[in-house]
Amino acid sequence: MSIIQRTQPTPYLYSEEDIAALIEAAGTLCTPHRAATYRSLIALLAVTGMRIGEAIGLDRDDLDAGNGLLVIRNGKFGKSRELPLHPSTVTALGDYLRRADRPSQAANAPALLVSTAGSRLRYNNVQNTFHRLAGRAGLTSRSALCRPRLHDLRHSFAVNTILDGYRDSGDPGARLALLSTYLGHVDPGKTYWYLSAAPELLKLVGDRLERHLGGDP
Repeated sequence: MSIIQRTQPTPYLYSEEDIAALIEAAGTLCTPHRAATYRSLIALLAVTGMRIGEAIGLDRDDLDAGNGLLVIRNGKFGKSRELPLHPSTVTALGDYLRRADRPSQAANAPALLVSTAGSRLRYNNVQNTFHRLAGRAGLTSRSALCRPRLHDLRHSFAVNTILDGYRDSGDPGARLALLSTYLGHVDPGKTYWYLSAAPELLKLVGDRLERHLGGDP
C-alpha cells in the first residue's frame, strides 16, 4: 500500500511593494464599494496578520474605535482575542463603515466587511477575487509550491514583525511570545513554523549567532 505524502506550500512572502500593488489592483474592481471592500480587507490582513476567516467574520461591533481595538470572537479552536490597532487603521475602518455607497441592505447585517449585495463576504468568493487581483498586480509564482496566496499575508506579517525586532536590536524572543498571542496560536511552535521560510530572517539569525560565537557584542 502506497503512502501519499502531502507537501506543504512554500510561503509567498509579500514585500511592501507587493502589498501596495495588490491594494492598487483592488481599486480596479467593478464598483467603488467593492473596490473599497477589497482594499480594506487586504490592508487589514497585511497589518494584523489575522486569518481570512476571522476577517470576514468580523462584525461592526467588533471594532472598538475608542480604544483602538478589534475583537476576534470565536477564532480557531474557539479562542477569542483583542488586537490593538494603529490609529491609521482605526481611521481607515471607520471611513469604510461611513461610506455613502455602503449597500442599504448592510444596515440589517452585522458584518463589518460587506459585498455589493450588503451581505457578509464568502470565503470562496474572496479567494477567487484575490487570485484575479494577484494577476493584475503582476505577482507570479516563484516556484510550483510558492504561489501568491491570501493566507501568506499572515506569514508576511509574522516575518516582518520579527525582522523589525532584529533590526531594532531589541529582544526578538520577547517579541515572538507577543506575536504568538497576537496571531492566536495555541502552540508557539506554530509561530516558529511561520518564520522558518524567510531567508532574510534566517540571515539575521545567522549573523547574530556568528557575532555571538566570535565574541562581538
